[in-house]
Amino acid sequence: MSLMELGGAGCLGVVNNARARAAGIFAAPSPGRVTDPVIGRVQKARAITGAFTTFLLISTYGIDGGWSAVFEDGFTKLFMAPLVLILVGPLIIAGFIWYAPPQHRPALRSRLRYPLKAIGWYLGIPLGTIGGLTLLALLAKALEGILVLQAVMFLIILVVAIPFTVWAAFFLVFSSGAAARYAFNTADVHAALPAVLTAVLVWVLNVVQLGDGLPNGPLVVQLAAFLGGPLSVTAVSVWELHILRTRYGVRVRG
Repeated sequence: MSLMELGGAGCLGVVNNARARAAGIFAAPSPGRVTDPVIGRVQKARAITGAFTTFLLISTYGIDGGWSAVFEDGFTKLFMAPLVLILVGPLIIAGFIWYAPPQHRPALRSRLRYPLKAIGWYLGIPLGTIGGLTLLALLAKALEGILVLQAVMFLIILVVAIPFTVWAAFFLVFSSGAAARYAFNTADVHAALPAVLTAVLVWVLNVVQLGDGLPNGPLVVQLAAFLGGPLSVTAVSVWELHILRTRYGVRVRG
């Protein structure tokens, strides 16, 4: 969809296009990605159980800031997770490649272009949008007093800039969830990498969240709430690696 088409697509069309584009970049099937329905169901069940447990704990013991703080925390994590992957992921991937047999390392390194391309999209769209809006603001200021050119500039902003900015915002929202779930297409490097990165990601996010303090409730409940999420995600990731190894022959060391 071109910029002009975005301008005439309407809000729903812009949202659908942003979602489809994000899915096409971060969630598209690929030869390296193993799609197992059992793994998907277990991951979904763990997520639902975690959400229900969180709801139960908050309903019982409360939370500082109320439910608005819960939604704010979830919204923050939506964008924090991809950024943590971008910062921590290279270290994990480097260690993963180093741990692999020497004869497999060149092939693994050659596949790094897939996650790098995904990261480029994830960072490039919002940064490019900010840069474009900044340029338009500078041009509008430079054209003060020139009515004809100002009218053209206003038309460009109305027809192109605003729809594209809305599209970019929704793209960032949809791609943040998909990028975290599929770990920036690292399955194209090695099918086991998303499970490894997910386990590391959840612990890093939990440590970051520790800065806000432990949840309300007795000490046992606090520790269970703090450790329950990361431990359950790690357990599912370890089980996923077992399934990949036993059913599909996916091994970290070949």
